[in-house]
Amino acid sequence: MSDLLTAPQSSTPTAPAPAPSTWDRLRRYSPPSRFLPVIATVALFVGLFGLGEFRYSGFADPQVFLSLLIDNSFLIVLAVGMTFVILTGGIDLSVGSVVALSTMIAARTLQLGWPPLLVMAVVLMCGTLLGATMGVLIHYLQIQPFVATLAGMFLARGLCYMIGVESIPITDDTFSSVAFAVVELPGGYTITWSVVIALVVVAIAAYVLACTRFGRSVYGIGGNEASALLMGLNVSAVKVGVYAISGFCAALGGLLFSFYALSGYSLHAVGMELDAIAAVVIGGTLLTGGRGYVVGSLIGVLILGAIQTFIAFDGTLSSWWTRITIGTLLLVFVVAQRLLTGGKVGGRSIRVRRR
Repeated sequence: MSDLLTAPQSSTPTAPAPAPSTWDRLRRYSPPSRFLPVIATVALFVGLFGLGEFRYSGFADPQVFLSLLIDNSFLIVLAVGMTFVILTGGIDLSVGSVVALSTMIAARTLQLGWPPLLVMAVVLMCGTLLGATMGVLIHYLQIQPFVATLAGMFLARGLCYMIGVESIPITDDTFSSVAFAVVELPGGYTITWSVVIALVVVAIAAYVLACTRFGRSVYGIGGNEASALLMGLNVSAVKVGVYAISGFCAALGGLLFSFYALSGYSLHAVGMELDAIAAVVIGGTLLTGGRGYVVGSLIGVLILGAIQTFIAFDGTLSSWWTRITIGTLLLVFVVAQRLLTGGKVGGRSIRVRRR
């Protein structure tokens, strides 16, 4: 009897809790904070297209989107190079002048009868060399990036005027064939080879930043250069390298601009460096470095293009509204950066961000 009283009572097994549904998982999902600026940029771009389609019939046509890529392919490449520089906490004011210099070198050498492939190689080499020289001045002589690249901007623009003051047309068959060739897409839509080149550059840059030691070093230096040195990162090579990449991208952007305009002119790309900086910042890259993505810079360029397209569809607004809108967006994103980073946009964090 006592055994019966002391025997453990069997408990009824409880049913397992039901697995959360897909909707519940989506509703509870919170993206990492480092993705928030890019998400905001994508949302803004989608909102602009939605507003454009609401007001103007045909605004959301796929060819309108593809036209944004066609008209801004050179700016996309510039923004890629600028992203590398800003991720390290630097700035490059020379890229617009390097674009103009590249068009002038290409137009003049083609006029002298140089082979097109040699012309392209010389243009890319000149841009890369100028960028690397500015990187050396910035790192080894401790010259502020603003000052060093400002000098590079004046130098490149001055060299343009030394080559020629008047516009030089490009009549080479190779350049003309690339300029007018189109890539057919399903549905009858088309893009140019400049768009293909720009998207390939974006893909390569995204891979380098996400999957290579060099890319991780770029983020580490942008987070805190002193900590990067203590961690054994090759700061000198990386800082010179990012300015060389920016110079290369500016030269490549100049070649794409040559295909777009089929001319070399000393006044090409005036102020384009500011458009590139604005696109990178609107794309979510912190001005003090350490956080940002190339894809965000691509969307930032498309936002600038969408604003111009919006004004063109309206037909009654002055083109100056483009600058006003871009300036407003830039201010909003800088303020948002400061709020999202806890007020540390103006100074460096002591923590090295790793990816």
